[in-house]
Amino acid sequence: MSIDHPATAPATPTAIVHPAASEQAAPQQDFIRQIVRDDLASGKHHAIHTRFPPEPNGYLHIGHAKAICLNFGIAGEFRGWCNLRLDDTNPGKEDPEFVEGIKDDVRWLGFEWHALRHASDYFEVFYRSALKLIEDGVAYVDDLNAEEMREYRGTLTAAGRNSPHRERSVAENLDLFRRMRAGEFADGSKTLRAKIDMSAGNINMRDPAIYRIRKIAHQNTGDAWPIYPMYDYAHCLSDALEGITHSLCTLEFEDHRPLYDWFVDKVDLPNHPQLWQPLVDAGLSTVPAKPRQIEFSRLNLSYCITSKRKLAQLVNENFVDGWDDPRMNTLRGLRRRGFTPAGLRLLIERVGVSKQNSVIDYAVLEGCIREDLDTTAARRMAVLDPLKLVLTNLPEGHGETLTFANHPKNESFGTREVPFARELWIEREDFAEVPPKGFHRLKPEGEVRLRGVGIIKCEQVIKDADGKVSELHCALDPETRHGMPGADRKVKGTIHWVSAKHAVAAEVRIYERLFSVAAPDSEEDGKSWLDHVNPQAKQVVRGWLEPAAANVDPEQRFQFERLGYFVADRVDHRAAAPVFNRTVTLRDTWAAQAGA
Repeated sequence: MSIDHPATAPATPTAIVHPAASEQAAPQQDFIRQIVRDDLASGKHHAIHTRFPPEPNGYLHIGHAKAICLNFGIAGEFRGWCNLRLDDTNPGKEDPEFVEGIKDDVRWLGFEWHALRHASDYFEVFYRSALKLIEDGVAYVDDLNAEEMREYRGTLTAAGRNSPHRERSVAENLDLFRRMRAGEFADGSKTLRAKIDMSAGNINMRDPAIYRIRKIAHQNTGDAWPIYPMYDYAHCLSDALEGITHSLCTLEFEDHRPLYDWFVDKVDLPNHPQLWQPLVDAGLSTVPAKPRQIEFSRLNLSYCITSKRKLAQLVNENFVDGWDDPRMNTLRGLRRRGFTPAGLRLLIERVGVSKQNSVIDYAVLEGCIREDLDTTAARRMAVLDPLKLVLTNLPEGHGETLTFANHPKNESFGTREVPFARELWIEREDFAEVPPKGFHRLKPEGEVRLRGVGIIKCEQVIKDADGKVSELHCALDPETRHGMPGADRKVKGTIHWVSAKHAVAAEVRIYERLFSVAAPDSEEDGKSWLDHVNPQAKQVVRGWLEPAAANVDPEQRFQFERLGYFVADRVDHRAAAPVFNRTVTLRDTWAAQAGA
């Protein structure tokens, strides 16, 4: 068995609190937390136990962040436990790579689990429980194939029909199921089903499958099992075995709750300790209990796809460069793009918890990231579309070092040294030969403040053979430099720069939203969701950085002044060959585009 947790639980629960918990001014209020408070106050539970139960068949995405924050957050707030459980009941689609990715993503978001569990830890218990259901006359082995089962199941408006094998004797069912376990039958030839009600209004209760034959190796148990439990059966019994008090699920599982309760009640683990004796023998002290399932709305964002199948299709068909492509809304992709755990937690807190499905504007997420980065990201200067500017009244070879604050609002960030010389790079868009109305940057004969230096005046515009502006000749007013009498002289515009002599070349990847429409899945316009992939979602430019921005570790985040927030790529960045990803713009540029 693969059980990575203490042999016995601590006498007193240990709070699992994410780093932002101590910063919250007041406890969060929502209907789930109120249920938890009432259960603790009434004495129904003395400790809260939750779990986050992903299937290891893909990487986690933005939608999972809400479930992670809710389950681990409630455990932390109420000094309880939260397990990380991998629901690995579908071998062939699952991979240890995804397991490690899930663990890494949960930790990156700022959480740690009380125990790491796998549904496969409980395979023997599931098997014994299935034998009990057969012995109690509420489960049977069926020979119908998948297509026949669908036909017999009925529809939303028509009742299903009993399988011709439904009335097999207990003895025959026990014999067939044990032979299924022994590997005697072919894949798909037989299924163990619950005997409930084929006329039930809830289709989930129409004799659902419990076990199917799949002769495929499992990443944890190898070839030990030729049969595997179905998700609905394994999920609820795993909750019961772990003593989960509050089983938090998204709304699509609401119709499954009667089935979960049926399985838990019929197996009745607390009163049949022989069923879970294998866990005790393995050194795991467990006290099964019936969990209470509570459903909440999932996190739906505009401009997003959260289907694992579709995310995999984007990767497999090379629409993106991998699961961690910064255009992807996987947690690995968001991390590589430079999104922060604190920003994601802030989004989850602001969205709140309810039973009403809704779509959150992607701009809300971007706003949360900006808000966090504004306080946590140091400032640097970079130029992404360079235009040379020469200060002609400085001598050839002029050079000096200026001191800049790393953060304008927080002195604790300290200062840095920035080289300044006669020849500089500025952003091409900061100059206009024929300026539009309201343009307050550099223009012929115009003045602007050079960030941290002083006021300059454009005296000459140099063009290349094609008539494109290639160089500006300007004069620096020495009386406007720091400490001089004219330092306070007012001009309307301030622009940033980097020293052409000292600047470090960098690959800068400009990312936008992966989809060009808010609801790529809707297909209301007659187009496929893939037709809405934004071809401009990734653009690569050669930028120039001040030296202090280049020689940094991967994943270090900065605000490149006036350009946006950027992060040193966690995979490709090297100090000698910097690679930066744009995380988010300084303002919501998509709102302006939508109104255009």
